[in-house]
Amino acid sequence: MTKMMKAARLHEIGKPFQIDTVPVPELRPTDVLIEVKAAGVVPNLRNVVTHYPTWFPFMPLPKLPAIYGLDAAGVVSAVGAQVRADVKPGDRVYMNPGLSCGSCEACRRHDHTNCAAFTFHGYFGFGAGSQQIFEDYPYGGFGQYLLSPAANLVKLPDSISFEQAARFGYLGTSYAALRKAGFAPGQTVLVDGGTGTLGLGAVVLALAMGAAKVFATGRNQALLDKLHKIDPARVVPIALGSRPTAEVVMQATNGFGADALIEALGPNAPVATVLDAFNALKRGGRTINIGGVADPIPLDPFPLMALQKSYIGSCWFSTAEGQDMAAMAHAGTLDLSVFEHERFSLDQVNEALDAIDKRGGGFTNVVIMH
Repeated sequence: MTKMMKAARLHEIGKPFQIDTVPVPELRPTDVLIEVKAAGVVPNLRNVVTHYPTWFPFMPLPKLPAIYGLDAAGVVSAVGAQVRADVKPGDRVYMNPGLSCGSCEACRRHDHTNCAAFTFHGYFGFGAGSQQIFEDYPYGGFGQYLLSPAANLVKLPDSISFEQAARFGYLGTSYAALRKAGFAPGQTVLVDGGTGTLGLGAVVLALAMGAAKVFATGRNQALLDKLHKIDPARVVPIALGSRPTAEVVMQATNGFGADALIEALGPNAPVATVLDAFNALKRGGRTINIGGVADPIPLDPFPLMALQKSYIGSCWFSTAEGQDMAAMAHAGTLDLSVFEHERFSLDQVNEALDAIDKRGGGFTNVVIMH
């Protein structure tokens, strides 16, 4: 007899999610079956499922009806016969939802985020091959069970709650950006948009990695004050619109500039704000863009050459980087206590989407609990 489970599925763009009863996914030899305990609600999910293809028309969505839910954490229920890793039923895990084809040249080089079929499991894809991956792994975190390749599992110590692990997607994106920037202990970093979901992650991870100073911009003074309280000695909040960001950073660094810039502003941020932050970067520094500023950014190529500055895009993170974060959190260097969890049951998935619009910046973590 087929075992059944509950799942929240989207049947039509712009319509609410429906709670359906569907079969539990059938375990394959190289996969792991996870009983989901918590799934993060992505802040941008409502835009994707309401306004597609107006928003991100180049990002293919799964065929409907579909089970969404990008960031899932839970307990291993069963492992496939060919899973040889140290994974067993009962293990607490987070699933890195970045899936790739596994056989193209990028994948063979372990450069999975540059696979032409790279896909966010339970969310959207990045190329023509994404639909096949959606069909191979159709169950996102808004279902009671899902399948994951064994290679995508981050093992979680008991010190990390499932709610905290459900934030690993955004944290990992920020961590990968800091690594791409070549950020090192004792350096300074400017996080442009530091009170948002990606920005807050960049702040706490830079602190965990030994930052001397973390400059962080934002428009909400109350959120900037909360950010400052995380580490008053090292976090320097900058209220956008008060003084130019570059002026503040240059003055604080004796004209040297920030060693790295993590650009985490959202789609509606003005381009002038991005350029201001870029001017705060030191000679030879790197800007890593993980935000969503929608308008073209006019960067003059001659200063890029003469000052040896870089502007680099970054997408997602590796499972190894996810395991790094779990280790840092367990050791106490990465502070996950900054998140304020708003928990909803699976039946309340549409209410959870409403809560996203009212969240308190990056501090709020909206999760579906199973």
